[in-house]
Amino acid sequence: MSHATLPLVRRRFGQTMRPDRWWVQPSVVVVVLSGFLVYATWAAFQNAHYTFGPYLSPFYSPEILGDSPHALFGPKPGGWPTWIPFSPALLILPVPALFRFTCYYYRGAYYKAFWADPPACAVGEPRNTYLGERTFPLVFQNIHRYFLMISVIFLGFLAHDVWKALWFPTTDGGTTFGLGVGTLVLATNVICLSGYTFGCHSMRHVLGGFRDQFSRRPTFRIPYGCASCLNRVHHRWAWVSLIVVALTDAYVRLCSMGVLHDLRLF
Repeated sequence: MSHATLPLVRRRFGQTMRPDRWWVQPSVVVVVLSGFLVYATWAAFQNAHYTFGPYLSPFYSPEILGDSPHALFGPKPGGWPTWIPFSPALLILPVPALFRFTCYYYRGAYYKAFWADPPACAVGEPRNTYLGERTFPLVFQNIHRYFLMISVIFLGFLAHDVWKALWFPTTDGGTTFGLGVGTLVLATNVICLSGYTFGCHSMRHVLGGFRDQFSRRPTFRIPYGCASCLNRVHHRWAWVSLIVVALTDAYVRLCSMGVLHDLRLF
């Protein structure tokens, strides 16, 4: 049998023989991620309109320090340096931000979209060498598993916010049980973030992927199977949860500003 030797030709940046519109997906990723980053940064520095009645924006939860009734440890300390901007969101947003930034799916998305590394399959890229994620600075992507654990704790606070969103203040200073559109919005956000978090690749490892044989530890089979089920559409959970968390903040913000009226269902 004869063998033909084919030379390896390095394509120029953007050069490809693909006839499809390969550039559409990375372009959409750039637009959506850039829009989210701009909005989230703006919302975090506002330090206003992040609470409305029993509702608390997920960008500010848990509110460690702040002026709203949701603050865990009261208002901003009097000795806070004046040259450091203060916002309850700035104290907690690095956790979900780094969890997403180091996510295995998001890495592939923004590597292609922002770094063109590569821009798409079988498309020429700008670099000539590949160092992988074992060198600085990409070696820090390994912190993903640790921010996953902290994000699970944050999910507990967000779920508690949904519970608090069922109790509305009354004129006599008490509270009454009820359901508003904002309650459903906050609950939808928790569901989407849970689907994204518990379908994480690292979560599959935590819930049983580290076991070589499930037959010896059958208790890990069910949680691993559930995480694997969510992981099959992890990319969808990633985008849906990103959009929903921004819309949830926008809903609370617009209600607080009087632009929207929160409808009480009962």
